[in-house]
Amino acid sequence: MCCAAMATVAPPLTFLLLLLQVADGSFPEEPSPLSYAPLEVVRRYPVFVGRAHPSALRQELHIQTVLQVNRTLYIGARDDLYRVELDNMAGDEMFYSKKRTWESNKNDIRGVQNEGEARECRNYIKVLLSHHDGLFVCGTNAFNPLCANYTRDSLEMAGESVSGMARCPYDPRHANVAVFADGSLFTGTVTDFLAIDAVIYRSLGDSPALRTVKHDSKWFREPYFVSAVEWGPHIYFFFREMAMEFHHLEKVMVSRVARVCKTDLGGSQRVLEKQWTSYLKARLNCSVPGDSHFYFNLLHATSGVLHMQGRDVILGLFSTPPNSSWPTCSRGDSRNRNRRNPSGPPCPTNWCPNHVQGSRFSSSNSLPDEVLNFVKTHPLMDETVPLLGHRPWVVRTMGRYQLTTMVVDTEAGPHKNRTFLMVPSGEPVSHSSVFLEEVEGFNPEKCGEDTPQARQLLSLLLDRSSHTLLLAFPSCLVRVPTSRCHLHARCMKSCLASRDPYCGWTRGQHLLLPQTRNPQDVEYGNTTSHLGDCDGRLQQNEHAMRLLACLLLLLLLHTETKYRNSLHLVGHIPHYKRPVPLKEHCVLIRRKL
Repeated sequence: MCCAAMATVAPPLTFLLLLLQVADGSFPEEPSPLSYAPLEVVRRYPVFVGRAHPSALRQELHIQTVLQVNRTLYIGARDDLYRVELDNMAGDEMFYSKKRTWESNKNDIRGVQNEGEARECRNYIKVLLSHHDGLFVCGTNAFNPLCANYTRDSLEMAGESVSGMARCPYDPRHANVAVFADGSLFTGTVTDFLAIDAVIYRSLGDSPALRTVKHDSKWFREPYFVSAVEWGPHIYFFFREMAMEFHHLEKVMVSRVARVCKTDLGGSQRVLEKQWTSYLKARLNCSVPGDSHFYFNLLHATSGVLHMQGRDVILGLFSTPPNSSWPTCSRGDSRNRNRRNPSGPPCPTNWCPNHVQGSRFSSSNSLPDEVLNFVKTHPLMDETVPLLGHRPWVVRTMGRYQLTTMVVDTEAGPHKNRTFLMVPSGEPVSHSSVFLEEVEGFNPEKCGEDTPQARQLLSLLLDRSSHTLLLAFPSCLVRVPTSRCHLHARCMKSCLASRDPYCGWTRGQHLLLPQTRNPQDVEYGNTTSHLGDCDGRLQQNEHAMRLLACLLLLLLLHTETKYRNSLHLVGHIPHYKRPVPLKEHCVLIRRKL
């Protein structure tokens, strides 16, 4: 029996929280980057704008979600689902190999038009998951969400569509998360047009359908779902919501992690019937220590579960409200923080949740009503999930841009012992950091309109096989290389001084393998004075830097030294070109297959 409601708030799973934005003089300013990627290089990045061939008309995409399965990229947009082959790219544009249109039902469109919401009567694809050998897709369908299974190759619908209620939001502007685990679909979304009823819901598997308690502010209060991950016997949901535990006149937004058991069977027929008995939530506490803690309450993104420094961790991106501030925090082990918050009815006399573990109850629906009532009225844990190391890892101040997403490479560097966190950024600030380079990601000439809405970064994927990043914006998808070693191909000093973990200096080889000794000085790249000078370096362009909007910040976490870190912002060119045969040259680090 898995009874997380009576268990601990979190097993030994660590949270590393990247906080962002602080307009406070106590935080230091970061030096300028070592170099800048010129705009003429940015304009050559390959872009997807919804075309099958160069002569076709570009489409108004309204991209919502992106999924990579092996060497294929699936793009969920407005009314359309695209299949793009990542290995069949030529030139400066990516084309789709298959497109499937899934428009809203005509009856549902008429209903929306009658209610005066014709602007959003389209079918926005909000859920796109790999499921068995196919795809599971959900769309808003003119405020009457539907879900269906599709084949991967032909994008044909397999079977009939089913209701998307509690699986997909009604409005494309509402946040949602979804993950398959043990054959069941776990979702975090809203179940109504007005987004009043927020829910964590399990469906489609052999286990009974379960949901969170309806219209109970102790369970949810205006949540904004960020991510959902599977780990062990649980599903973790990360979100932010209005706090109920503070007695303030104004609303206070805080970040949470909630957990449910995958094998939860629900409560009895009297209490918590068809509802979670294992639901727990706790506040994520990322703050700057001092006489009065400075809290960073807004969670923007998380990674999946990573294995770093001998433990499982999740990286999180945090900030304060807009026009305020940012650092990097790490989350510690919270396995012993199992006391529920005293808000609400007190714990029954001589009974606490820990007493149920290892007891005679074989499943959650056989628990006594007294236990279930306590579970229902005490979902919030008393203690917060604390910092790992008791202080921020990295601090960034005076940010020009809102950071909303990130991607992680846990096997970077020549020895695969570097972990890089890549986030869209402006001018980073950190302790013990090196700011390598700025590079623009959004191309208004190819992507169309140049507005704040068009520049919103929806997702960021790392394609390790091609050493590229996939940046999804509402109107386009841009492919950005993670290395540009050929700029340093003829000069060892330039190669080492670049401190690019994806490049290394080699003798008589075209590819640098991880076993090569001392191929790149990532940590001390500035100790190259004995190597002489290089000609033809990339010139810095301060004016171009001021025009940048979507920048790539790579956070290097030294896995061999606990809590030590550096910052890297690396520029790129559109294609990696094999250098001309030389006895010595700077080449791309590749892993042995």
